[in-house]
Amino acid sequence: MERLVINGGYKLRGVVEIAGAKNAAVAILPAAILASEGKSIIDNIPDIEDVHCLERILKGLGCTVNKIDNNTLEIDSSDMNTVEACTADVRAMRASYYFIGAMLSRFKRAKVDLPGGCPIGVRPIDQHIKGFEAMGAEVIIEHGAVNIKADRLVGANIFFDVVSVGATINVMIAATMAEGVTVLENVAKEPHVVDVANFLNSMGADIKGAGTDIIRIRGVESMKGHNYSVIPDQIEAGTFMIAAAATKGDITITNVIPKHLESITAKLLEMGAIIEEGDDSIRVAVDKPLRGVSIKTAPYPGFPTDVQQPMSTLLCVADGRSMITETIWESRLKHLDELKKMGASVKVEGRVAVLEGVSKLTGAIVKATDLRAGAAMVIAGLVAEGKTEICSIEHIDRGYPHIETKFRELGADIYRIQEE
Repeated sequence: MERLVINGGYKLRGVVEIAGAKNAAVAILPAAILASEGKSIIDNIPDIEDVHCLERILKGLGCTVNKIDNNTLEIDSSDMNTVEACTADVRAMRASYYFIGAMLSRFKRAKVDLPGGCPIGVRPIDQHIKGFEAMGAEVIIEHGAVNIKADRLVGANIFFDVVSVGATINVMIAATMAEGVTVLENVAKEPHVVDVANFLNSMGADIKGAGTDIIRIRGVESMKGHNYSVIPDQIEAGTFMIAAAATKGDITITNVIPKHLESITAKLLEMGAIIEEGDDSIRVAVDKPLRGVSIKTAPYPGFPTDVQQPMSTLLCVADGRSMITETIWESRLKHLDELKKMGASVKVEGRVAVLEGVSKLTGAIVKATDLRAGAAMVIAGLVAEGKTEICSIEHIDRGYPHIETKFRELGADIYRIQEE
């Protein structure tokens, strides 16, 4: 096991390049198995543990996976020899459920172990199953695995009961080779939903409306491998924007799509930060005390739930009172107990947290309770007085590539050690 050690108090300055979007890559890689011929070369993939996990799952299914470099994979799924994905890797990560939709679409059957992931709340796959069943699939969950099969997949009108990124993407993937037209309503509009749709279209799918309220998929008979580049990661970008503000630094963040960051930008401007946008870059600087604000998480284009936890660290040291309302995941405020160990003044009731800004945080031994909570603790360590040690950093490695290297290049005193 490893820990991150941070000696805080340094203002971050410089330029940092953002990796490809985790939430897009972890759906695009499973979707690559839809290609019955040809190879897909996918670049701008983040070098993170979730991607490494998916590589192993793909190889276990009989796909040929060549690593061209740390951010580029070549996938040939033409000789896939099984539709069973029942391994520890499958159980360890949430996004493994995309293999259900992909194998159902191509082979009309699949057996996939139920997924794991971060403990941020109850995350059922009932909306995924609702969509699969509407297209004619039979779903049985037994012995911890999803068994699914269909004599035929037929297009259907599907209205999701809740806005779900995972269900939107998974059912969209499944519908690519269903007979006729599938119409998805009350869908998620996140940038990575659009990116997955663009990737599927590049392989020959016929998908229209991704990023709007209604997605229409006209089924095709087959799909071919294609070259594709993943969009930049809005969550990693948002994390570095917040770190710049929290340390009262001056960072230029490159390889971003500023439009994807508008909800974060708006809150930082409200707090008093300086924001300068370029075509594919954004600069965040702070030259005065920041004000507390209220944030409420919401599906895109609202404030991202994945940025709520890093943002909470900034609000802990902003002047005055702030409020967080978490509408997406019921257990996504657990990290605030860790921030209290560092001197944060926080009261939590249900999904609402009230934060009173303090003059400083102090270093402590804390835990990354999940992926984005880990990023929150890193930011806390960067602004805290003294030394902070963060354990359970395997969560951080799932979604932030080389996080200590990137922060060190911006002037942070951060390094990784082996736990005794």
